[in-house]
Amino acid sequence: MGLQKAKYIWMDGKLVPWDDAKIHINSHVVHYGSGVFEGLRCYKTPKGSVVFRLQEHTDRLFNSAKIYRMDIPFAKDDVNKGVVETIKANELPECYIRPLVYRGYNELGVNPFNCPVNVAISTFYWGAYLGSGSTEKGVDVMVSSWNRMAPNTFPAMAKTCANYMNSQLIKMEAIKYGFVEGIALDVYGFVSEGSGENIFVVKDGKIFTPPLHATVLPGITRDSVIKIARDLGYELHETKFLREFLYISDEVFFTGSAAEITPIGSIDKIMIGKGGVGEITKKLQKEFFAIINGEKEDRYGWLTPIK
Repeated sequence: MGLQKAKYIWMDGKLVPWDDAKIHINSHVVHYGSGVFEGLRCYKTPKGSVVFRLQEHTDRLFNSAKIYRMDIPFAKDDVNKGVVETIKANELPECYIRPLVYRGYNELGVNPFNCPVNVAISTFYWGAYLGSGSTEKGVDVMVSSWNRMAPNTFPAMAKTCANYMNSQLIKMEAIKYGFVEGIALDVYGFVSEGSGENIFVVKDGKIFTPPLHATVLPGITRDSVIKIARDLGYELHETKFLREFLYISDEVFFTGSAAEITPIGSIDKIMIGKGGVGEITKKLQKEFFAIINGEKEDRYGWLTPIK
């Protein structure tokens, strides 16, 4: 299924009809990948639509831009308002949100400083990222032959367009071998993350996830799951671990704004636990979705209402 069109896209402070939201072919971002972006969701609740952790995503967007010396010509509050404005204009009670900051058209060459920094915000419907029923049934994945980048090469803490060329290699390989997703190792052989998701492992009632220095994106949903897990009384460790630890674990699951909390049923055709959704994963899912769907109090202040 292709991208479902909405009515408008926010471009540099103005709502533009979807089909008119265009950039020049010689924009710097097209040739050199000089863009940073975010991905977040708006959920429909009994009390109205809410955006999940809007401020944290905007903060990360600005941090990514800062690492790449991109001066965003809008304040954070302007971007937050732009997100809300675009959701309202598109009349979408629930949607995926894609803010993008990119270097536009002026001149070519690796030096980006003479190119303008532009901002766009898209909103559109996007269902389960890893396939229909994936959050209930789990997915079958493989350990990729492609590693994540080494430290001091590409900044993994920046959610930048260029980094996702590495993610595409991981994803395409997995699909060609008949899997839904791939898990990448870091340059030292430790488990890193999926092509677009962070990863968690459950073993003997304890939860483990790779630390940021395992070349992982500082995921907002990752951070949410860590908070929820610890508040539910689980022992959680941010630590490096080897690929074989995945095989002998009781449960493994992905997290991400698109993937939400998606269990992993098998890795390299080795069943994880009993396959499907493990008990701890199920409890984390239940708490996570209860908060974002308005069934429980927003005790963390994560939800921005679309009034």
